[in-house]
Amino acid sequence: MSTLKKLVIASNNSGKLREIGELLALLAINVAPQSEFNISEADEPHITFVENALAKARHASRCSGLPALADDSGICVSALGGAPGVNSARYAGEPKSDERNNQKLVAALQNQADRRAYYYCVIVVVRHADDPQPIIVDGSWHGEIIDQPHGSGGFGYDPYFYLPEFGKTSAELTAEQKNQISHRGQALAKLVEILQAGKF
Repeated sequence: MSTLKKLVIASNNSGKLREIGELLALLAINVAPQSEFNISEADEPHITFVENALAKARHASRCSGLPALADDSGICVSALGGAPGVNSARYAGEPKSDERNNQKLVAALQNQADRRAYYYCVIVVVRHADDPQPIIVDGSWHGEIIDQPHGSGGFGYDPYFYLPEFGKTSAELTAEQKNQISHRGQALAKLVEILQAGKF
């Protein structure tokens, strides 16, 4: 088993915090959001998910003095060359707005026949701010973008992210279903396996 007892989550996103907390609860790890330590959001200037996740994890660890977990995730749309990608949370600019992001995405795909998209997530855990061997895991979740929202669950692009095999959007899945199959669920499952094996 992991010797990890307390972990700071480098996020202020309530949806992410809930999903991560539920999946790590099995390991008896005390999970605390960075807001408990009055940690500001880290800059995310990088063009890759993994670099942004590392920056966030190191920032939270440095400010709290504790091990930290960060994820960087987004939706990548084939017809848009992988956009919004790392800019998913701020696709429509500041302040962050799921509604405006979704409106911009649907508008960008207005004349596109190719609606394929996938959510991608990288999770990084550092033992301390300067950890030279962070744990890095990832996951991807494939679907397509639709024009009209369906469902009230989830967050971000979920109401527009349609899963043909389920005949539903991500926002229409239960939290349990989403945790089992989502990009973040896949990455966290890999992380749990590593921690359970005592490799941290």
